[in-house]
Amino acid sequence: MTFIETEDGTAIFYKDWGPVDGAPVLLSHGWPLNSDAWEATARYLAVRGCRVIAHDRRGHGNSTQTWNGNEMNTYADDLASLLSTLELTGVTLVGHSTGGGEVARYVGRHGSSRVAGLILVSAVPPLMVRTEDNPGGLPVETFDALRDGESANRSQLYRDLADGPFFGHNRTGEVPQGTRDAFWRQGLESGTHNAYESIAAFSATDFRPDLAKIDVPTLVIHGDDDQIVPFDISGKLSAQLVPDAKLIAYEGGAHGLPDTERDRLNADIFAFVTR
Repeated sequence: MTFIETEDGTAIFYKDWGPVDGAPVLLSHGWPLNSDAWEATARYLAVRGCRVIAHDRRGHGNSTQTWNGNEMNTYADDLASLLSTLELTGVTLVGHSTGGGEVARYVGRHGSSRVAGLILVSAVPPLMVRTEDNPGGLPVETFDALRDGESANRSQLYRDLADGPFFGHNRTGEVPQGTRDAFWRQGLESGTHNAYESIAAFSATDFRPDLAKIDVPTLVIHGDDDQIVPFDISGKLSAQLVPDAKLIAYEGGAHGLPDTERDRLNADIFAFVTR
């Protein structure tokens, strides 16, 4: 197993697949998952010549379940430590859901000197929660309900998300049991304190200043039937806030696009990386 150690002693687990001299791609996962959520995409890119790195965010998967640092600034700093340790340059950062916030905050906080491009997939920016200057956001009660579920019975919460809105199974009834079980398993591999605090990180962090600082080619991919991170308050707005960003809306697409739209998403990511 491969790890890097951050300044505060946190061990961040990562996978490093494909040829070492391939075009580098960094895949950042959503809540409450880990790098396994990207394994199909990672293999798709690696067998086509890319070098693919996928890490477990602190508190998730095989990384240290820290008590502190479960917020976007530290997530971005951990990502900076990983890129620096691996001496990666010209990397395409791909973030799904919470991971989209992580890679946006990385650029906002650390700049784009190592970055060739950015792909936001079903990503949480610009700002999910409703505030006075973000009246279209979701009410805080939406996220309080997640916190209540995490506290009361996290196993059931993850089961309900997987069987319901995350993959759009409540719309179609067609998402395989194995896909839903994988979400549940990965969720339970996170630390409950880390997962609880991460809800505020992905919902209440204002990424609008970060998006304004993005100065590399950016692709925004979002399902227009995303029930977790609604298209109109997220992908659509992010594409407007990032200079010259390209938006691809997947008609009828749910939140869990790395699984529900795997073939299309993988092809779109590869085309962007090799453009």
